[in-house]
Amino acid sequence: MTTYIADVTLFDGRTLKTKQGVLVEGVSIGWVGAHARAPRGARSATEVDGRGRTLTPGLIDCHVHLCFDATADWVAEARELTPTLATIKAIANGARHLAAGTTTVRDLGGFGSVVCELGSAIDRGLTRGPRVIAAGRALTVTGGHGHSVGFAREVDGADAVRQAVREEIKKGATAIKVVATGGVLTPGIGATFTAFTSEELEAAVDEAHAWGRTVAAHAIGSEGILRATRAGVDSIEHCSLTTAEVAREMKTRETYRSATIGAVRGIVSHPDEVPAYAVEKATALEAESREGFRRALRAGVRHVCGTDAGTPFNPHGGAPQELVRMVEWGMTPLQAMRAATAIGAELLRLPFVGTVDVGKEADLVLYDGNPTESIEQVLTPRLVLRGGDVVAGQLS
Repeated sequence: MTTYIADVTLFDGRTLKTKQGVLVEGVSIGWVGAHARAPRGARSATEVDGRGRTLTPGLIDCHVHLCFDATADWVAEARELTPTLATIKAIANGARHLAAGTTTVRDLGGFGSVVCELGSAIDRGLTRGPRVIAAGRALTVTGGHGHSVGFAREVDGADAVRQAVREEIKKGATAIKVVATGGVLTPGIGATFTAFTSEELEAAVDEAHAWGRTVAAHAIGSEGILRATRAGVDSIEHCSLTTAEVAREMKTRETYRSATIGAVRGIVSHPDEVPAYAVEKATALEAESREGFRRALRAGVRHVCGTDAGTPFNPHGGAPQELVRMVEWGMTPLQAMRAATAIGAELLRLPFVGTVDVGKEADLVLYDGNPTESIEQVLTPRLVLRGGDVVAGQLS
């Protein structure tokens, strides 16, 4: 199918241009330029009126958990999961991301290799969904964060960590996640507890990078963040206690930051439904998380959009709401949109998405307003294309 988006304001993942045209040919972008100079192929294409509207790359959510449904008690939900149920949930949750304009996600902890296999099935055209980068099971220390919800495997020692990385890759993992500190949703362990040693983290990074996989580190406390950053991980997830030293180190080492604001907000806004231990830990982190975000932003640390979708009251398809929160915490709308497009693609090493350029995948979202000026416009996409196919909205 050939589609031409005519006379549209274009945010290409980097900058904003007016009176543009974008020609979609099959799964990819065939032409981009001034609408007044549209190529001959645009005449025979299905035309979409872009006047007064803004076209952007598909959004990228760099932190989701497709097997989980944002229920109040994550531990209880995990105990009920089976491979079949986890697969059904993952497919349904993927559809929610597409409807919201999110065409690529990175899953950072699922039920066994379910999400790895789903990502492969989507790539092969067996089912519809966003593009999925999947970490399989996260790696945590014995008794560490995640062991009680089944999305993490317990492993100790540098050699064992290296072996675990290999085993997850063998099962289909296209990314690796290490749990460098405690967490909010695991009872019996402090959120800022420092877990893996430097040697263990370095082994994970060395092995994953040798296989061409990026490494995400769950890290809340400042010591755990520093260890993971110095070990060479590609992104820090949550990154709550971002001290000045942490911000400088991340900037120097070009480590990406995924703040997952919605994860804490979902918990603290439902204190009567989420288990008390999680509410207590999340409440203690909220103010410091906001200040850490601003400190990292001032230091020039590169941010991506990550929601941690699937955690309590943090539903899938929430990347647009995460962008609104990132602006509330200090970003400009343009910075937030870059984080959710071009910068996210850089982190995930996906050169064929994230920007609107000739030859790239036609993952595109059309909005009636301009989210680079008023970020709330991102909440209501008019049309979503994934590889040139309409997955939400209508061409007319």
